[in-house]
Amino acid sequence: MIKRTKKEYLIYKLSDAMKSCTKMDAALFKKLDVKRGLRNENGTGVLVGLTNIGNVVGYDRKPDGTLEPIEGQLFFRGYEVKDLVHAITREKRFGFEEICFLLLSGRLPDAEELQSFKELIYDNMPLEQKTILHIIELEGNDIMNILARSVMELYTFDQNPADTSRDNLMRQSIELVSKFPSIIAYAFNMYRHKEKGRSLHIRDAQPGLSLAENFLYMLKGTGYTELEARTLDLLMILHSEHGGGNNSTFTVRVTSSTGTDTYSSIAAGIGSLKGPKHGGANLKVCDMLSFLKKSVSDWTDEAEIETYIRRILNKEVFDKEGLVYGIGHAVYTKSDPRTILLKEMAEDLAKEKNRIEEFDFLKRVEKVAIETVYSVKGTKKILCANVDFYSGFVYDLIGISKEIYTPLFAMARIVGWCAHRNEELNFEGRRIIRPAYKCITEENKYIDIEKR
Repeated sequence: MIKRTKKEYLIYKLSDAMKSCTKMDAALFKKLDVKRGLRNENGTGVLVGLTNIGNVVGYDRKPDGTLEPIEGQLFFRGYEVKDLVHAITREKRFGFEEICFLLLSGRLPDAEELQSFKELIYDNMPLEQKTILHIIELEGNDIMNILARSVMELYTFDQNPADTSRDNLMRQSIELVSKFPSIIAYAFNMYRHKEKGRSLHIRDAQPGLSLAENFLYMLKGTGYTELEARTLDLLMILHSEHGGGNNSTFTVRVTSSTGTDTYSSIAAGIGSLKGPKHGGANLKVCDMLSFLKKSVSDWTDEAEIETYIRRILNKEVFDKEGLVYGIGHAVYTKSDPRTILLKEMAEDLAKEKNRIEEFDFLKRVEKVAIETVYSVKGTKKILCANVDFYSGFVYDLIGISKEIYTPLFAMARIVGWCAHRNEELNFEGRRIIRPAYKCITEENKYIDIEKR
């Protein structure tokens, strides 16, 4: 029998009571027409708002209202992302700053505006000395937690932190986009120093470099290749925006609708992204792929790969959750456009790093996993590999540690968060977001406190 103190026993009793009082019959969601997880029966999201910023397309709606799965599309301010990316990669240039300008302003910049915007980003990258010292002194090794705390500290250095005028919101947006790489790089260098015993390097951003290049420079000096930097730039573009319905962006919009300050709202978004079902999903993919790479003796044998995928689905191996991570998406059906674009550059980088066999193995796992899920669970839901399936592998090729996979997601998504916050606070007829929950205790039930 476990010995507990009086206080520990009280916590145990409360915990046991919580187990009972949180039980609900899942069938009630359908019976009462409650949209569980703000999802329709077919898995699509419930429409709760309007936006001009991004559009995630995985279905074509027919005149009779039925949804037909199609090849995935992602739009930023009306531009299809694949067109934006191909224009950038064709010229072998860096494009994240250009995408930031587009998302924040609604239009693409001309050459002069883009250069001025890049200079503005660079000018705002340095952190207050107190913030740098605070990052160094912070306890803990979770970079997302440090990022959230550092964002809240930025409030104290802002002369107008609670001002929600357009000018102030845009200033705050640009400063946050600029400072996230510095915060994450400093926090990771400190983590590496404290946890790994590595020398502490504090490198300042350099003029003339893109945001992606400067981030890699702050992480590891000049020890990165041009292809690594351009691939990171692409990943940041793909992660920068994904509609208003993803959990972290919706969190930012919900909190912004209350009129709270920018830093509180963005910290809430970081908290959402930190979850393993959202921004932390690529870590689960990495762990699963590592398991498969060790378990499958012949990486070219699709039958052996299928055997292990079936065992994962049957909860026999890996984490025994019965999930194939990185396969399937809430909106995309036939394909995730971000995955297609990422694979194009991932292959080039894999060749540069002499890891093409590993890349080919991932492609086989992707193909076999989808076929095997269909075989085991049926084809009711159309599946594709999502961007998480390859992003962790690409980060590893670049030489980025797992501890900052999710912070890198935040470093890119901050511009989308800011764009949605600005829209939430500036469109006409806005209201505080306040959905309803159906109480399922016995209707009109009254408990007489005197007779309890």
